[in-house]
Amino acid sequence: MNSEISKEILKIEATPNPATMIFRWSHPQLEQTYEFLNAQEAEASPLAAKIFGFPWTQSVCLGPDFVSVSKQDWVDWDFLAEPLAGLIRQHLEEGYPLYLPELQESPPDDENAIRADDSELIQKIKRTLDKEIRPMVAYDGGDVVFAKLEAGNLFLKFKGACAGCPSKSVTLKQGIEVRLRELYPEILQVQST
Repeated sequence: MNSEISKEILKIEATPNPATMIFRWSHPQLEQTYEFLNAQEAEASPLAAKIFGFPWTQSVCLGPDFVSVSKQDWVDWDFLAEPLAGLIRQHLEEGYPLYLPELQESPPDDENAIRADDSELIQKIKRTLDKEIRPMVAYDGGDVVFAKLEAGNLFLKFKGACAGCPSKSVTLKQGIEVRLRELYPEILQVQST
């Protein structure tokens, strides 16, 4: 693949989380988001395993058309972004897989999948998360999924760039909570797990 095409395949973007950068490619490769918090978890992803080969890696989140990488504080993106983009670009150009579910004892469930025992309200919340909230959060290199609903309190789990983002509480309270409470008045508040 020539270098002009490879530049089109991968775009580097900052996220609201200064510890995280997002690397996008042009066509979706996965159907769901996978988060890896350590090298052992990353064994299911050849790309995440390569990234965890660097001692500064804190977490890796693979999405349909992106990988977001969170670094430790002692290193600066000015030194990391371009070499890391080169590694990711090479991985994609050589056709290596992004994720190998057969390497995990039990592949992760789609935490936002509607289950038979979900109440009607939970089903509606999950659909809204899938259609409205998750695409917006994925744009910034993260994900948010349903955790539980207890006595009107909705708990959501943030992943990827969103997990450690300084503006996560603003997104949660002024964005997600406002929208979900507008649609479903039964929700008293929305919290992060």
